[in-house]
Amino acid sequence: MNRRIALRHLALISGGLALIPSCDFSSDDILAAYENLKVTASQKQLLGSISDTIIPAGELKGALELEVPDFILVMVNDCMSTENQVLFSAGLTAFPDFTKNTAGKKFDQLSTKEKEDLIQTGIDLKTTETPEGEKDKAVSYFLNTTKRLTMQGYMASEYIQTEVIPYSLIPGPYNGSALISEIQKSRING
Repeated sequence: MNRRIALRHLALISGGLALIPSCDFSSDDILAAYENLKVTASQKQLLGSISDTIIPAGELKGALELEVPDFILVMVNDCMSTENQVLFSAGLTAFPDFTKNTAGKKFDQLSTKEKEDLIQTGIDLKTTETPEGEKDKAVSYFLNTTKRLTMQGYMASEYIQTEVIPYSLIPGPYNGSALISEIQKSRING
C-alpha cells in the first residue's frame, strides 16, 4: 500500500472521528438567532402557521410569504420587556396543549375555519388565579401579541409599501379636478 494514500485515509478518518461528538442529532434545537427567546424550529413553524391563518395568501401575498414570523420573533426578542418575553414564550409553549384540549387535534390538522375559531377562542380567554388560568393567560397574551405583530409586520413589509399601497415620502402636487379611478393605486398620504 502506498504510504501517501494510507496517511490521507488516516487523516480523513481521524478528522471525521473528531467531528462526531460535535454533531447534535436531536430533533428540536433552539434557534440561536434570538438571544432572549428560546424558540425551537417547530415552534417557529407553528408561529408561521398561526400568522398565515391570520393573514392567508390569496390575491395578495400572505404573512408567511412575507416572512412575518421572523418579524414577530425579532420584535419580541428586541423590543419587549423580559417579563413579556417570558409570557410570550410560555404561551407559545402552551399553545399546542391548548389546541389539543380545545379542538382535539394538532393545529396543522385543523381546517382553516377551525384554526380561525381556535385563535379567536384563545384571544378571548378569561384568566383565573389558578395554574391552568396562568397557562390561559400566557396563551391569550401570545395570541394577542402574535395577531398585533402579524398585522404590523404585514403592513410594514416592502411588498405592501411598494406594490399594494405605494408610499410617497413627499406628497405630489394637488390636482383638485382629477377623478380617482378604480385602476389607480391609492396613496397613503395624498
